[in-house]
Amino acid sequence: MAEENPAKESCIRIAEELPVTAVDYIDQESWENFFTSKGADDFCEWYADWPQIRTSLKNLLSFQLAEELDHFSFPRLQPLPEEVSILVPACGASRLSEHLYDEGFTEITNLDFSKVVIKAMMKRNIRARPEMKWRVMDITDIEFPSGIFDAIVDKGGLDILMDSEHGPRSGPLSYISEVKRLLKAGGRYICLTLAEPLVLDLLFSKFRFGWKVNLYTISDEASPGTTTQQTFMLVAEKSYLTVVSRIELFMDVSFVETQCIQVDELLEALKRENTVREEYSKSTDQWYSLKELKQGVKGNIGVIESGRVIYLFLGETGISRFFYTCVLLDAPPETGPFSKQLLVLFLQKSQASQKILASEFRQRLVLQSFKAARLLIIVLDSSYFRLYPDETREDTDYFVAELCQVGDDDTDAKYTAGDNMIEGIKQSKTVHQVSSVLTGQISVEDVIYIKSQDITFRRLYFERTESLMHSEAPLSTEAFRQKKGKPKKIDSHASSGVKVEHKILTTGFHKGVIAGLLLFSTHSKRTTKAGGLVKTVIIGLGPGILPMFMRNRLPSLKIEVVELDPVVLDVASNYFGFTEDERLKVHITDAIKFVREKANSEADGSKVDLLIIDGDSSDSSSGLISPEADFVEESFLLTVKDSLSDKGLFIFKLIPKHYFTCMRAPVYSKLERVFSNLYHMYVDDDFVEIIFGVKKEGPVELDEVCKALERSLLGNYKMHPWINNVLHDSKLIKPLVLP
Repeated sequence: MAEENPAKESCIRIAEELPVTAVDYIDQESWENFFTSKGADDFCEWYADWPQIRTSLKNLLSFQLAEELDHFSFPRLQPLPEEVSILVPACGASRLSEHLYDEGFTEITNLDFSKVVIKAMMKRNIRARPEMKWRVMDITDIEFPSGIFDAIVDKGGLDILMDSEHGPRSGPLSYISEVKRLLKAGGRYICLTLAEPLVLDLLFSKFRFGWKVNLYTISDEASPGTTTQQTFMLVAEKSYLTVVSRIELFMDVSFVETQCIQVDELLEALKRENTVREEYSKSTDQWYSLKELKQGVKGNIGVIESGRVIYLFLGETGISRFFYTCVLLDAPPETGPFSKQLLVLFLQKSQASQKILASEFRQRLVLQSFKAARLLIIVLDSSYFRLYPDETREDTDYFVAELCQVGDDDTDAKYTAGDNMIEGIKQSKTVHQVSSVLTGQISVEDVIYIKSQDITFRRLYFERTESLMHSEAPLSTEAFRQKKGKPKKIDSHASSGVKVEHKILTTGFHKGVIAGLLLFSTHSKRTTKAGGLVKTVIIGLGPGILPMFMRNRLPSLKIEVVELDPVVLDVASNYFGFTEDERLKVHITDAIKFVREKANSEADGSKVDLLIIDGDSSDSSSGLISPEADFVEESFLLTVKDSLSDKGLFIFKLIPKHYFTCMRAPVYSKLERVFSNLYHMYVDDDFVEIIFGVKKEGPVELDEVCKALERSLLGNYKMHPWINNVLHDSKLIKPLVLP
């Protein structure tokens, strides 16, 4: 039998021959040694042999939809196999790419970080399959342009990254971000997996918004030596950013009859995820495609209609590399005369763009300021961070041309990038940029605002986060002061000698945090008079502005900051003057792990009095600008509550993306199941919502506590502007009443 099917004979036994520990699975040297010992001809099929997946993969990669694939909705021209661009990450010594090539799919790029295996596989295939490409590359940081692949076929790569020690908070997250970035509009991520709970949690949550997902069982007729666990194939199709749809499960008979923990866990996870998806989809705002607009669903799009506002997505499979979320505004005639018929405004860099999309009033102000009869706002979130402006313009030209056809005339569109205008920036200069494996590109920028009286502010940007600017602080240095009526130009090299002001807060969230912690500390009678220090944990260091202010202004706090990325700590120290001492320490570790250890600790005094999340979402498809979706999962919220002392306080900011305001309801629901005492306030023109969860049972009499806080502050501090801010903001805090 072995002679008839040599492929079966060559399959390896995972338990006997793969690197033994989970740490080895993500260690490059371990894989180099492994592949050196095996040789190029001793290929590896961990699970799902070619005959088991051949038909499904051919259909999916040919975009020929079988009946069970009707869930995928993109009508696209069926390309020839050789025209389908395919990426195979973590290819290893699998023959998957060879089989695909032999079926006619010749445009295949294989990646692996093992030089040994790439060299061996290239040597093995260079004559028989000359068009196939092989690259040595880290799949968590892929050096290819965005939106260039029709399909990504992952056979066990994600499973290997999801080792138990590191979990889903570093490599796997970066890898999934790369998958999303690299796929074209309508492209498919095909993931062959054992569907362990950690893997399912990651896949379900990260492909929730803007993806259509199917899950298939693979026939269990595996070759001897491969895993005996059931293999699954998850297929995620890149859809419109506003789509939330159920995950469809397609099972064969053997799977239905299987009674095992693996199957039970999958079915339970799928049921739980679809419940979440149904909740999100109920109140999603109405968005339209260009095709629907041309059919007249919002009137005659070829005519400027006074005051019309349309939320639409642009993009089409086979025409554009990406889908884009947009707002189309037609100006009332009385606001003319107009200097341009159609203006296309690209917004990418600022949180201000999200504010504009969330408010029709702000949209009207922008329309009026640009003097355009029709304004198309195209929002480029963190998914597009590696694109050049010319690329996005080229990708949207076809659709913009359709909107230019007003009346009998074709009008040329005018393009502009509007971030600095929206934010009111007069002058800006990049001071420092660094790329981190965990965080991506980090930028430090000095800006002067039009209304800031030529005061320079230093800002920190994370290119992969939704709001991008984490926070900012004014600089106090002679290098940037006004001279002879003109602001001195910013020197990008002037980082030494520049002092960041740590006794002033500029963001509404940071000011609200201080107001809330003082208000609820007054309620619980946790003041300096009570003795001891208030144990404070801040998740997310950023530039360190908040913890530095708290250390300087609130001597009763003992602060621990949890930051996953050591590069962020270096930037905060070198460019924002962040320093540690006996009252302020930084832990470079995973936040969920840190909070869990606090929750599980029985040691005296190990609980936290104050826990603050000061970070934004790194996932453009999570539906949230802030916080990370993981931080509002019920399991984490329960851990937070267990980590708090009896009078503990939990604070974070909640900002849904502009097209998912419905995100608030499920987050509220989870909070209510964990905290019975919830409060909130809105800052930054109601764009940012700050949530306060009080562990102590029983309502807080806010009016009485506000008066007590005022007496306390006026009695213990000199009258500083920050005191006035606290007293003002504390009156904005209200009970969170669920709808």
